[in-house]
Amino acid sequence: MKFYYSIFVLLFCVFYQAQKKEYWLIDVQTQTKKVQPDSLSAVQFLDSLAQNNYYLTEVTDVKVIQQVTEIYFDKGKNYNEANVQLTESVQKSIKTPSAFFTKNLDSLKRSIGEQYRNRGFTFNRVKSKYLGMKDDIPLVEISIAEGNKRQIDAFVVKGYEKVPKRFIKNLEKEYRGKTYADNNLNQITQSLQNHPFLRLEKPPQTLFKKDSTQVFLFLQKKKSNTFDGVIGFGNDDEEKFTFNGSLNVNFRNMFNSFETVNIFWQRNPDKGQTFDLKTDIPYLFKTNVGTEINVNVFRQDSTFAQVKLRPSLYLNLGNRQKIGLRGTIETSTVSDSLYTQAKDYTKQGIGMWYSFTEPSEVELFLYKTRIRVEADYLNTTYQKEDLTFSQNNFYLSAERNFGIKGNHYLNLRGESALLNSKNELGTNELLRFGGWNSFRGFNENSLLADFYYFGSAEYRYLVGSQAFFDVFGQFGEFNNKSLNLKPKIYSFGLGFNFVLPIGLMSFQLSNGNEFGNSIKFGDTKIHWGILSRF
Repeated sequence: MKFYYSIFVLLFCVFYQAQKKEYWLIDVQTQTKKVQPDSLSAVQFLDSLAQNNYYLTEVTDVKVIQQVTEIYFDKGKNYNEANVQLTESVQKSIKTPSAFFTKNLDSLKRSIGEQYRNRGFTFNRVKSKYLGMKDDIPLVEISIAEGNKRQIDAFVVKGYEKVPKRFIKNLEKEYRGKTYADNNLNQITQSLQNHPFLRLEKPPQTLFKKDSTQVFLFLQKKKSNTFDGVIGFGNDDEEKFTFNGSLNVNFRNMFNSFETVNIFWQRNPDKGQTFDLKTDIPYLFKTNVGTEINVNVFRQDSTFAQVKLRPSLYLNLGNRQKIGLRGTIETSTVSDSLYTQAKDYTKQGIGMWYSFTEPSEVELFLYKTRIRVEADYLNTTYQKEDLTFSQNNFYLSAERNFGIKGNHYLNLRGESALLNSKNELGTNELLRFGGWNSFRGFNENSLLADFYYFGSAEYRYLVGSQAFFDVFGQFGEFNNKSLNLKPKIYSFGLGFNFVLPIGLMSFQLSNGNEFGNSIKFGDTKIHWGILSRF
């Protein structure tokens, strides 16, 4: 039985192969063979040779042997060099001579297609037509089928759909009607990259309809609440070893309106304490008008206390810029009658401010560029003296991360402030700076001035995406008219920042002094901090 079954299978295979036709395409130059199942596939293969620069391909012989058709062909020379003639429309579009020689025809066609895509002709087709030979080099005409020009018509949000409508409207205002091109898509991606409240799950996708082009944004809500704690170690003015630190808690986007509530507390080595509460609502009543309210309380042991209220209204100039008007109400009371360097006063005034923030491609850096400008006009009344003076307060801060090469980065920062008044200022009025987030190497808020400026340069080396080392140097100068001081100061140090499961850990050593004074090891400041998201 097995013998008859084997004979049956053999006869079936022979019969099947006898009925099956094949087309063998044999290259006479290399003797390589390409097998195709039908005549249509054979023709398509021969046509494809012309698209790969074998313009002079010709069939030299055809043999039919039973069910096999052998087709012998000669590809001829591979012509990627060509004398090019452009049609009038292409020549005007790319603004080049209408006739020229190219060593790489394929690259030229890709370049022309790319230029048309950047102008919105997403589905263009660059065509080449063989016209003959010129000086033993092919003469090729290039034309193009443009297709319909595409522009961005709308954004469709997927995933995190509770994003503020005004935010999407601002995107549409900025990009609707613009040409659909890679450069505009990259700008959209960059504007959402490292956004404080959301992230892109994947690059934007596009739905092309006959009469519209929709860009789909696949968004995801970030864990944007943060806890930032810093502990500092160092000597105070009496060279006693002290602890100091700060707590900074941000509640962000809990109600899906990009709002922020910030609570900050800091204790200085000289027994000064700061409490700061700030609320920010960027889109009031679904408009581009936002509000910011700031309450700041500073207490210097049992000497004096200071309370400042700053309500503000601002206009969102896109998703990165804000410009605002604000009021200032400030009062300070001296509780130690023996402390004569401070004064009781109240201040009222109005001011303007502007901020610009550009996100960073490196998430560890938080932002790429940050600028803040403030100007205030104040009326100050001194209760005991029964005197009123006008004052001007100015502030400027700018910071940017520059990519040098590979994992090497340079962070540059500058800051300056001025409190201008015709009268002599009390100690409790002066500008306070210095410390972890200011002029490092000095105690927190230990430098008092009516005018100061400083610059910082920090080299950063990224270790993958989870850590970076930094080495920094700072130079500055401040003026204190009350004490007739105008010293020049410097600081330097190094640090290490790395990501742990609980958040971003920071460790930093710094030292600073006045120019002309020797460096003291005992003045070294040690800071350890953790930034955690929840």
